Amino acid sequence: MSIDKFLQDGQDAKVVEKIHDKIVDMLTGGEFIQYISVQKKPAVTLLPDSITVSNKRIFLCEFTKLGFATNFEIFSWSDIKDIAFKEEIFGCKVTVIPAAGENLTIDYIPKVQARKLYQLIKQALEQPPTPLAKTSGAQPSETATRPATVEHVAAAPERPRTIPPTGPMPAVPTTPEKEYSPSVPAPADTQAAANRDAEEDELTQKLRKLKTLYDRQLITQAEYENKKSELLSQL
Repeated sequence: MSIDKFLQDGQDAKVVEKIHDKIVDMLTGGEFIQYISVQKKPAVTLLPDSITVSNKRIFLCEFTKLGFATNFEIFSWSDIKDIAFKEEIFGCKVTVIPAAGENLTIDYIPKVQARKLYQLIKQALEQPPTPLAKTSGAQPSETATRPATVEHVAAAPERPRTIPPTGPMPAVPTTPEKEYSPSVPAPADTQAAANRDAEEDELTQKLRKLKTLYDRQLITQAEYENKKSELLSQL
């Protein structure tokens, strides 16, 4: 099967092919892959994480043991409460919010791919339940409250997941990075001061992240100075 349709947003062809071949073997009857997004860090990413969406489930993939093993976190749509993403200087943080258990986040997803993921997942969550459950009088049972975990080798993972939960995210992040207004309007001068504090705090975080990238030699000094000047000009 051709994977060309999964490479339209800059995905790495070799990584997509490897993920595609693994997930195809796990698809159920009538299930097909809709989209594959691949992590892209500022430096070279040898073993990128990925998010794959089918018409029935979502697969969060993490390569381990130098690529010889793969960990999957698999959710059916009934197990997912929401999807959120946050745009940053380099890519986006995409967070899957399950109905039960911890949130799972993958960072450095390219912005175009993150928006496509958000669109597909929100569309799937907004669809009404399939009428298949009405074929019998019994209510459909929930077989598990935690997502299924699949590993392609017998050995247990040598390290915990590198996809840390980041805490609660906005349920519907229609405008990422924007603070929501309280239900009771504050006085004009107090609201303006709060907005300035929020902007300064956000700018401080961006400057700190930029300095970290420079210290790790992920960007050149010229790139660092240009980006810092651009951020400071927003004051």
